[in-house]
Amino acid sequence: MAVQLDDAADKAAPRTGKGDAPPARRGGRGAGSSGTPSAPTRRTTSAPARRTPYLLLLPALLATAVFLGWPMVRNLLLSFQNLNMKELIQHLTDWRGTGNYQEILGSEQFWRVTSRTVVFTAVNVVLIMVLGVLIGLLLARLGTTVRLVLSAALVLAWAMPVIAATTVFQWLFDSRYGVVNWVLDRLGWHSMAHYDWVGSQLSTFFVITVLIVWQSLPFVALNLYAATTTIPKELYEAARMDGAGTWKVFTSVTFPFLKPFFLATTFLEIIWVFKAFPQIFAINQGGPDRLTETLPIYAFTEGVGNLHFGMGAAISLLTIVVLLAMTAYYLRLTFKQEQREENGL
Repeated sequence: MAVQLDDAADKAAPRTGKGDAPPARRGGRGAGSSGTPSAPTRRTTSAPARRTPYLLLLPALLATAVFLGWPMVRNLLLSFQNLNMKELIQHLTDWRGTGNYQEILGSEQFWRVTSRTVVFTAVNVVLIMVLGVLIGLLLARLGTTVRLVLSAALVLAWAMPVIAATTVFQWLFDSRYGVVNWVLDRLGWHSMAHYDWVGSQLSTFFVITVLIVWQSLPFVALNLYAATTTIPKELYEAARMDGAGTWKVFTSVTFPFLKPFFLATTFLEIIWVFKAFPQIFAINQGGPDRLTETLPIYAFTEGVGNLHFGMGAAISLLTIVVLLAMTAYYLRLTFKQEQREENGL
């Protein structure tokens, strides 16, 4: 059979090559009498073609250097200075070296705010991912009309500006005229009729968490639903025929197939929640008594609020370092998991 396929291929092949010479035959028999197989032709890429990707990246790199790199350099220089209102008005440059960093790292307030920020980020990301995945899977199961209505509601929530959404939540949780207190009072919790939601640390964090989760759910849910449409339906049918339930189908089909989506989305949500500023500041400016300050709020309060611009610059750079450490740890776990899967462990 193999000989017949080779003969048929030889008959179908053109009988002339370059310069009317017969092409090389299968089995290494070329035009020459030596029987030595002809060497494969190497395709060489020209120098302009090799430079094309770098030229395409050049505008983005220049924009990043101008709008991000240069401010970062200026902020780094500022973090080594003792710049208060006096130095700012008199245009003085008082170099302090690493004094700002030593003072910040030796402060208990910085470490309390750092641990608070990490816990706040972890809680929000877990809630966002769990609820977003559930809504995304729900979208995949709904009918066309209901799915369009729910998708439109998610898009509207996602499209609302951050400050506008924060203002709406301030009215919802207002102690005197808020809808939340009115509903709770009508349901029988009369002690909540005039409850001050921003009067304590936990209740303020509750309002901020509800706001951030509400704003983040559409991104996860819509992207997950779009990703589920790429999974072959035959996999679900095979899992159902094997007697798999809903949870088993998710863990054996959906999650393995969409694992890159989960990893990338979780990574993006960690960054987005960690650097959340307008929601926390607009709700209660890090209060009460600075108990809801996260690292971005702490940097702003010290730098702009207390007019310690050098300290604020140092805190902002340390915030970036903490965020990079968290993301590096997360990426390290991700790479380890990928290596285990490649090795079949």
